Amino acid sequence: MKKSARTLLAAALVLGVAAGPSIVPATAATAPPATTVAAPSLETAMAAAIAGLPKADATAALVRVGGSEGSWQGSSGVHDLESDSPADPAGRFRAGSVTKVFTAATVLQLAAEGRIDLDRPARSYLPRLIPRAYGEVTVRQLLNHTHGIPAPDFRGETVEEWYENRFQLHDPEEMVRSATAKPREFGPGEKQHYLNIGYTIAALIVERVTGDTYERQVERRILRPLRLRDTYFPGTDPRIAGPHNHGYQTMRLDDGTTGLRDVTVWGTTDGWAAGDLVSTTADLERFTRALFAGRVVRGPLLEEMFTLPRVQDAKSGAPAAFSAGLSMKRLGGREVWGKTGGRWGYNAAIASTRNGERTLVYSVNSTDAKGQDTNKTALKIMVAAYGLPG
Repeated sequence: MKKSARTLLAAALVLGVAAGPSIVPATAATAPPATTVAAPSLETAMAAAIAGLPKADATAALVRVGGSEGSWQGSSGVHDLESDSPADPAGRFRAGSVTKVFTAATVLQLAAEGRIDLDRPARSYLPRLIPRAYGEVTVRQLLNHTHGIPAPDFRGETVEEWYENRFQLHDPEEMVRSATAKPREFGPGEKQHYLNIGYTIAALIVERVTGDTYERQVERRILRPLRLRDTYFPGTDPRIAGPHNHGYQTMRLDDGTTGLRDVTVWGTTDGWAAGDLVSTTADLERFTRALFAGRVVRGPLLEEMFTLPRVQDAKSGAPAAFSAGLSMKRLGGREVWGKTGGRWGYNAAIASTRNGERTLVYSVNSTDAKGQDTNKTALKIMVAAYGLPG
């Protein structure tokens, strides 16, 4: 058994969330009668998933589960390591790439209004910014990561170097110029490579067709109608406004040792429309319910968010897993759609079954954000809510 599979199985057994009740069969005539071991309640499974924080991988976790199959809310861990006070369950946090869902929804609303054509080349909207080499990339390909445009260059190669440059400001158009100055990774629509740059370009298209800022368009179309009062775009401010729990990251410290550094204050202009949103679990739960109920993107265009391109991942060769704004995984024998996000010190996610029977929103103050592997606490939360992958 592979190590990753063993890890997932162990998590499921500890949490007691293996799919369905287990039956203990009689092995002989004298064996005791067969018994059924009932699966633990949602409350028991979720509480176990976030118990014992702070731990090495996370200092706090905020979770909300909803839908017709039952609801649960809980938090664990600390507000900050210095005070050791309990985590604020209503605290704001960096949502990272969950921002992409808001961006995609805004573009799809404009497409429904006839102001953006998903099959039209992005260059036709931004002719002075996007070079001819990328002239065939469509708006739809920006949203589903099949555009073939590489990532822009950023200063630094390690978390320590990125920390030193955490207050550097990044201009969206300059990021696009940096990316499109490079050769394309593959032809438009041929493969999928998950990157932020497509959403940076998509937001610039929003600004071009509306004559307004991307942030104000999202606020007018999504935040205000849904009354997401604790969700906002920080712009150039590296701080989190209002109540929030501190984020910490494992890195090399000034004395040469490896330990946790408080990374709560960190600029997010490198992410912009792909990853700079600040929110709460209550706001993201309200947004998730509205999105899956068809109250954010209405009509046929909502299906863009639940349609995977029929291409392979450029790195792994696996089938594409990202649609316009969302991604899909099979958990507990059913499709779960959603989006995860990571900023230094913070991991977040929204998820739901297609018809909203079970929704999940979490924020984990992870010490290994942006790592190659899924944060352990985040994985336990997902398994407790939906079951094992596969």
